[in-house]
Amino acid sequence: MAWYAYCITEHPGLQNGVRPRRPFLLDNFKGVNDAAVFAYPSGEFAVIVSEYSSSSPLNQQAIVEHARVISECFRTMTVLPFRFGTVFDSDEALRRAVRTNRKTFLESVERLRGKAEMHFKILLKDAVVEKALRELPAGVGGEYLRKLREQACRERERQTKARALSLQVHKLFSPLDEDIVCKRVDSSNMLLDFAHLIDSSSIPKYQNRYSAATRHFKDCQVTITGPWPPYHFMPNKLRTVS
Repeated sequence: MAWYAYCITEHPGLQNGVRPRRPFLLDNFKGVNDAAVFAYPSGEFAVIVSEYSSSSPLNQQAIVEHARVISECFRTMTVLPFRFGTVFDSDEALRRAVRTNRKTFLESVERLRGKAEMHFKILLKDAVVEKALRELPAGVGGEYLRKLREQACRERERQTKARALSLQVHKLFSPLDEDIVCKRVDSSNMLLDFAHLIDSSSIPKYQNRYSAATRHFKDCQVTITGPWPPYHFMPNKLRTVS
């Protein structure tokens, strides 16, 4: 039987610490394609899974359902999320993946126990850059090259500002760990997305700093979301047979 995998968690977090030997149903859970959700015991861990058929579609709605199961587990347990679309072809493939990564899973659970992921986003607006891009001439010549140099200068200024903002955000929120994604939204805006790993007990304190952030970053649009499972702080190299 093939299993669709959502996440892995510690065994004692299920059924009051009792360790069943066979997969058992998790009540009030609905998984991908409305499938029942089970906890599959494997050593110190339990893999949260649903029965899976290759004919079942994994569409946009399935992404939402995948995330919902992980979030529900995250309410009461330390979870290590699997990537969307992780499927184990058999019971042996699932157990082998857990055995192969046992040390990494143990270290990750220990590191992430009692932790949550928060997101802080800053949208940098640059109307000057947008105007300069609109005015780029179509031909090749001195004016065109001058505009290109101006554009490159603006880009360097924006990157410098992004680095400075990153340092300010780190100082303001003081996360245990962070992952930063910087991407251009369009020709005039750039988005900095900070994933912060924090102690779950400090979530209210983190959220309260949002008002301070809005005052601190006056010329930027800022948003804060979470808590989330630690998607961005999983180990990079998992030898998963799936």
